[in-house]
Parts: sequence; structure tokens; C-alpha cells
Amino acid sequence: MATALAPKPSVVTEDQPAFRWLRTGDEALESLLSAIDQARESIRLETYIYRTGQTGERFRAALISACDRGVKVRVMIDALGSFSLPETFWTPLRDAGAQCTWFNPLALGRWSYRDHRKMLVCDDAVAFIGGFNIADEYHGDGVTHGWRDLGLEIRGSRLVRALAQSFDAFFDRAVVKHKRLQRFRKASHEVSTGETWQLLMSGPGRYHGPLQRVLKQDLANARSVKIICAYFLPTWRLRKVLTRICKRGGRVQLILAGKSDVAMSQLASRRLYGQFLRSGVEIYEYEPQILHAKLFIMDDVVYAGSANLDVRSLKINYELLVRISDREVAERARDIFEDDLKYCRKIDPATWRKSRNLWSKLKERWAYFFLARVDPYLARQQLRLLR
Repeated sequence: MATALAPKPSVVTEDQPAFRWLRTGDEALESLLSAIDQARESIRLETYIYRTGQTGERFRAALISACDRGVKVRVMIDALGSFSLPETFWTPLRDAGAQCTWFNPLALGRWSYRDHRKMLVCDDAVAFIGGFNIADEYHGDGVTHGWRDLGLEIRGSRLVRALAQSFDAFFDRAVVKHKRLQRFRKASHEVSTGETWQLLMSGPGRYHGPLQRVLKQDLANARSVKIICAYFLPTWRLRKVLTRICKRGGRVQLILAGKSDVAMSQLASRRLYGQFLRSGVEIYEYEPQILHAKLFIMDDVVYAGSANLDVRSLKINYELLVRISDREVAERARDIFEDDLKYCRKIDPATWRKSRNLWSKLKERWAYFFLARVDPYLARQQLRLLR
């Protein structure tokens, strides 16, 4: 898979960042490690999954080395996503002077709400966002080996500082002793805006945040929509907006997981295929490796970050997306989409309909019921207890 870079502006200004697409796990993880090695003042690392193994050891060693040269290092890891990671793993890093904390340690009654955000910010000068976690399975090209994922490097401007400030707000609330989750809610729906970008954050709550609102506005006005999504279970309103695009003569193309690490999510997504196919939406399944990328393209607007188009990302988890309105960045994103399309199987409506036996339909309906109904219901019950 070839590497393509978004052209950097000749001058990086406060409102005009430089963007570079990180098209494979290999490229993303090596770029993160390089930035850590070059940091001289501060490192902020936030991720959902951090696993032991060669990749986890390399990142810990790089962070310890940064501490040794006087860099302020802070790390925040989700307690459920990194459940298998022992507490002692951080002892050498803490001994070197870093601050490490778990987001929402597991306990009965507050397990549902998770920090699904992924970011690295170094020296308030360069930031990385995307779908990749810190684990060995993300190493590879996404075709011959390793999960298929995607990231974005951001240099300069207020956007990098906004990401740093978002991390700081989450980190500070995580280490203060007061009512869990309540302390995060003020930071869950914040928006930072520049000339060509918006930083959109979401979290649990009763009302739709700016992420859903802005996303629906862009979809409502789009003629061409291209989406790569690992876990696809959009809300009823988003499904309606997507099908309306086709009805008014637009084109919607979805690249979804042919191989998934969450079988229930794949089953729930397939429960919706019939509705979308009948409306004229094109569905493709990525086949070579497990798909974990998130990329939304609406004409010349692009979204990149941690969120999937599913109920958990939109209503339950803490997520972040960067919305970029830039023709050249969007063109590079379309190149990525077209490249991935080469490794996909197109779902033919007639063939798909004939392939669904009763057992397949039952599994898909139960998966959909659990993820679209039961999971949000349990999350709402936990939120009421924490008010």
C-alpha cells in the first residue's frame, strides 16, 4: 500500500495546520515513536488499548528515555480497554518520573462509559489522532499483515494546542478524587474551531452533542459520501440522512469490516445491509485483514479520529474527531478510500438477500438488539446512578 501525504501548506499559521495522513499501522506507530524520541518539553499519550508485547515495550522504553532527558510525560489509559495490562507495567515509567493513570477504573455500576480517544501530543507542536492503539496487531500494512488502520499527523496551530488542552482536562479530572464520570461531563461536548478545522468531542449525556449535530449537517448537504468504518451501527436519524442522499441523486459508499475483532458488531452491522442496499447505498467489505480504520468524507469535508459510526461512539464513549474542510486534504483521503476499495468485496443486493438463512437473520437481529438497545439502556441506568 503506497504512502501518500497531504501537501503541507508553505506556511503553518495559527489557523492553518499541516496535515499528513498515516496510512498504515507501521507508518503510524513509527511516527509516534519518532515524535516521542524528539520531544524535549512534554508528552501526552492517551489510548483505549495498551498491551504488553514488543510494541508496548518499545513505547514504554521511549517514554522512560524521554523522562530521563527531562521531558514531562503523562499517560492515560482506559481501564477496560487495557484490562489485560498489569498495574506493575507502569512501575518503571513512574519511577522515571512520569504520571500514569487509568481512566474509570472498573467497578460495578460504572463500567459502561469508556475513554475511546487516541492521541499523542508532543511539545504542543505535533499531534497524532486516529484509530490505532498501542499493541502488536497494529503493526503491518493492513493488507499482508496487521490490522487495517489509519491516522493523522497534525503540526502547528491552535488545533494541536486544543488537543493538548483536551488531554489536560481529562487527565486532571481523572486524578482528582470526586464523583466519578460527573467530573468528565463538562469536557465531553466541547468544540474548538479554526479557519478550516473543528475539534469535536463527545461523551455520555442525555442530549446529542456537537459531533452528531455537525455530522448530520454535513451529510444532509453532501452529494458524495465515502465512509470507512470498523464498527458501523448508526442511529436511526443518521441512517435516514444517508439513505436520503441516494434518493436525491447522490452517492454513498461504505467500506465496512469483512473481518472484525468484534463479531457481535459485525453481525449488528449486517442487520442493516438490506435497508441500505434497497436505498442505493453501495456496501463493500474489506477482506485482507481486520478493519479498524475510521474515515468519513463528505464532498470536500473529512473527519478523522477515534469515533466509529455506531451507537457506542455516538452516545456512550468519550470520543474525538477532527473535522477538516480542505480540498487537498479531502483529495488525499479519497485516494486512501479508493486504494482500500481495491481490497474489498462489493455486496451485491440480490446475492446478499439469497445468502441470508433464518439462523443468520436471528443472529444479526439479536446482535442489533443488544448493541442498539440493551447496551445504551444499561449505560443510561449507570449514568442516572452517578448523578
